[in-house]
Amino acid sequence: MKAVVVAAGEADARDAAQLADAELLIAVDGGARWLDAVGVLPDLLIGDLDSVEPALVERFASAGVEVERHPVEKDASDAELAVERAAAAGADQIVMVGALGGARLDHELANLLLLADRRWHASQVDLRIVRGGTRVRILHGGGRLELDAERGDLVTLLPVGGDADGVHTHGLRYPLDGEPLALGRSRGLSNRVAAVPASVSLARGTILVIEREAGGTDELDRT
Repeated sequence: MKAVVVAAGEADARDAAQLADAELLIAVDGGARWLDAVGVLPDLLIGDLDSVEPALVERFASAGVEVERHPVEKDASDAELAVERAAAAGADQIVMVGALGGARLDHELANLLLLADRRWHASQVDLRIVRGGTRVRILHGGGRLELDAERGDLVTLLPVGGDADGVHTHGLRYPLDGEPLALGRSRGLSNRVAAVPASVSLARGTILVIEREAGGTDELDRT
């Protein structure tokens, strides 16, 4: 089952395409405004509701949307609560939109690090963040990830939580053959797909895998 979680960051107009085949649609607090703007009702509105207008909450509730209000003082972000609800409902693919950008850098980073939570790996949930032509997933040690990217697309590999060891890539212009990626270093930044299908595997550690559509150019940016 595919679930889409709409957070309150900066969604791209192209992200509306993710809603078409969603079997569960969850608005996270202020993410309700973007859904309202594109004319789509969620199945659930969740959060402390401190960044969404009360009139919109009331209108959604009147239209049959389930509203789950949480206290402002809590131990998890609204986005994490939404992902937990989607996983508990049986979703094996969860796409987060509106998870990047906006005024809250701390929330953006928290959303990215939420991908690294091993609960999703243990329950075989494909959790990803999408914004326009950018997709972000996680890869844990011992795993292999086939990339969605096409030839010419950018691929960035960033270790989180420590160094990543035994990184192997296939189909990338700058290959890695069992080499390490050190935490805090930029070696994995702005690689590019040279052949498809491309993939990444990892012996130990955890890496963020960021794919971005090339936008019609094959120039390599390693700044």
